[in-house]
Amino acid sequence: MNKDILNTAILSGSFLVLFGIAEILYHKFNVKVELTRKFVHIGTGLLTLLFPILLGNFWLVLLLCSTYAVILLLSLKFNFLKSINAIERKSAGSIAYPISVSACYLVFDYFHQQYIYFYLPILILAICDPVAALTGKRWPIGKYKIGRGNKTMMGSGMFFLSAFILSFIGYGATLGGGSIFVAALCSVIIGASTSAAEAVSGKGLDNITVPAVTILAIIFLHLVILPHF
Repeated sequence: MNKDILNTAILSGSFLVLFGIAEILYHKFNVKVELTRKFVHIGTGLLTLLFPILLGNFWLVLLLCSTYAVILLLSLKFNFLKSINAIERKSAGSIAYPISVSACYLVFDYFHQQYIYFYLPILILAICDPVAALTGKRWPIGKYKIGRGNKTMMGSGMFFLSAFILSFIGYGATLGGGSIFVAALCSVIIGASTSAAEAVSGKGLDNITVPAVTILAIIFLHLVILPHF
């Protein structure tokens, strides 16, 4: 069997196992849907990190993400996968997620497979959003409202902090240990821009806006900031 096809099958099975675990947690152990959604959100992001390693081209990524999107659309229509869908608010987040992953991989391919163009937006999406949501609900300090979305300064602050840490690790590894100031500057710009994108995006659209802003920030840094250092 072709290695790419085998890897695609392995990843497909891994996603199904992830959904299955979330369903068991929700139905058998009565874990709240907000937690099972975050579990799937983080797990999906971590599995997605394997795409550049296991999949050889964009079309396989598109196939996986399209299949994922179809399953999620069917789950909404026929009311299954309640560990993801049993929420009161309307959210396009689960559908937006595979779209973002496909787009990030396409950008990664376009920029000659520079890993930061894929890994940083995916990591910020997978980790920072759940961190912000969970801490904001646990410690709802500094409540504010943008449009119909309810946010907290705690959640936004934790999004910024986690995005800063991920960016600092990424740029620290990319630029080398002698460029701590540059890595910190890049991390502040990415952390501020992505936390702002998350704050203004409602109904799950942050699953698109956060990776998009991350990529735009990286392009800006590489064209405007980094050439001066």
